[in-house]
Amino acid sequence: MKTVRILMRAVLLGMVSLLSFANAEYAKYKDPKQRVAVRVKDLLGRMSLEEKIGQMVQIDRTIATVQFLKDYSIGSVLSGGGSTPLPQARAADWVNMINDFQRGSLASRLGIPMIYGIDAVHGHNNVYNATIFPHNVGLGATRDPELVKRIGAATALEVRATGIPYVFAPCIAVCRDPRWGRCYESYSEDHKIVQEMTDVILGLQGDPPSNFRKGVPFVGGKDKVAACAKHFVGDGGTTNGINENNTVIDMHGLLSIHMPAYSDSIIKGVSTIMVSYSSWNGEKMHANRELVTGFLKGTLKFKGFVISDWQGIDRITSPPHSNYTYSVQSGIQAGIDMVMIPFNLTEFIDDLTDLVKNNVITMDRIDDAVGRILLVKFSMGLFENPLADLSLVNELGSQAHRDLAREAVRKSLVLLKNGKNESHPLIPLPKKAPKILVAGSHADNLGYQCGGWTINWQGFSGNNYTRGTTILGAIRSAVDSSTEVVYRDNPDSDFVKSNNFDYAIVAVGEAPYAETAGDSMTLTMLDPDPSVITNVCEAVKCVVIIISGRPIVIEPYISSVDALVAAWLPGTEGQGVTDVLFGDYGFSGKLPRSWFKTVDQLPMNVGDPHYDPLFPFDFGLKTESVPSIVARSTSAGVDGKPFVFLVMISLIFALYFTD
Repeated sequence: MKTVRILMRAVLLGMVSLLSFANAEYAKYKDPKQRVAVRVKDLLGRMSLEEKIGQMVQIDRTIATVQFLKDYSIGSVLSGGGSTPLPQARAADWVNMINDFQRGSLASRLGIPMIYGIDAVHGHNNVYNATIFPHNVGLGATRDPELVKRIGAATALEVRATGIPYVFAPCIAVCRDPRWGRCYESYSEDHKIVQEMTDVILGLQGDPPSNFRKGVPFVGGKDKVAACAKHFVGDGGTTNGINENNTVIDMHGLLSIHMPAYSDSIIKGVSTIMVSYSSWNGEKMHANRELVTGFLKGTLKFKGFVISDWQGIDRITSPPHSNYTYSVQSGIQAGIDMVMIPFNLTEFIDDLTDLVKNNVITMDRIDDAVGRILLVKFSMGLFENPLADLSLVNELGSQAHRDLAREAVRKSLVLLKNGKNESHPLIPLPKKAPKILVAGSHADNLGYQCGGWTINWQGFSGNNYTRGTTILGAIRSAVDSSTEVVYRDNPDSDFVKSNNFDYAIVAVGEAPYAETAGDSMTLTMLDPDPSVITNVCEAVKCVVIIISGRPIVIEPYISSVDALVAAWLPGTEGQGVTDVLFGDYGFSGKLPRSWFKTVDQLPMNVGDPHYDPLFPFDFGLKTESVPSIVARSTSAGVDGKPFVFLVMISLIFALYFTD
């Protein structure tokens, strides 16, 4: 009997142990069948204060270690501008680096995956061999939200090819002054165009289902990424266009110009929103509780997480970081959920921990922040698929994406002038000519063509840092094999006059820049570009192509040029430029910005009193493609009979034999 009792007790103890083991193994937050809200609540209830604060931290990859991610339960890692695993890193190199970091996070007590973020503002711009699309100002010129959505989808694929699930894009600033160094990151001076272009979010994240609740973040699978609308709010309206400066405007102006695109982004399911460095009427946005918590989270019902900009809370004080504890308190109380530190990891954690333990910041505020971060992570499937694989590596720089970028380039170009008079247009240019000149600092410089935020934060110069086609390379591919193409970046007038060129293509503009480095009170082109225009265009028929992130001073040279094209910052696919120059496609772009006569007019936007631009907002000459002209002409007739032969002879004569 005693033996039986011992056996029964052993069985009961075993059953209790099994049940305890089963209960320990099962956690609602690990169960994908549970609703996201249930998973968030369950996980929050299991987390210590230290683990919660760790989730609110985003650090740069240069200080990230597997041990840091495990010990501190770090919420996010990012690559700052130009920060890569190694020079010319392949997609597989990125995947391997990110998976190593992720394994550190998965080894933490609760196994919460980190989210890796990167700037992908015109394609996967940090990564060697990626497709570089036109910057946003050029996309605004297309007036084509569907195209922008396709670019978002292509960018998402290239980002996922490198194992990254989160991008700091799109910038939905409404640039009201081209002197601002980030103006090319803005689609337009007109908030309506910016609103339309928020369709890029649907490309990046996927289309939310029709019954999706407004404000809830949405990411539609392993080939999509979490997006980040930035920079909240008013960054494009600072005084004199000075970066990170003060936007002086009343609430009505803020809501009618700078806020509408945020409302649209939230409706489209944007996952995160980044706060601006700038101030609104003297108050730093990183410390503005009224707008971040009150309006964004309250009025607009945004349920994703709010992230700071790079060292954004440091800059709440002047000089930056002069009272860091105060900055932490102000930023978190304003409503910032995740802080892009990106280096002073322990200082932030220690300060925020003390603020909570001393009841300066409430646990409710911490739980709100962490709950939002976890909501995004669960919504994007990060818990089910924390590790990347190599299945998408061939998407990086794929031909399909380069073809899409080429399409975007040709649709973004704005034709500002075509011929000395309307009856003698210069464009389309003949492909067959004995000898043509290509000149200017931007004709054979892929870095200049792409602009800032390309490979490096400030961009690069030359043709060796990524793959693409320069304008010169595109011209050589486009013209007839019998045409001699002569390239000189800075030809003197004697050289031009003595060579009997049929026509010239001159590419000029700005050198690359990003953020404050691009602030300019003069908006002049690079030297010696003005003299190149003079030397070339006074001696031979010329097309001047402006490669710039914004309107620049061009009025003094207008009379000497035969044709003028605003090409913005077209990216890696230079053949999009020649597609329209030589008439394979027609020009269709419209100015997304007013083009000033002199900088003294700035700021100047459509609808202003005394509006007097050189070229008004929405301006853009149209041309027909050569195939369209032929088709239209051959379909015409006398008494119903086409006069094909006459039209073809006339067209050939006009294109190939006139001066």
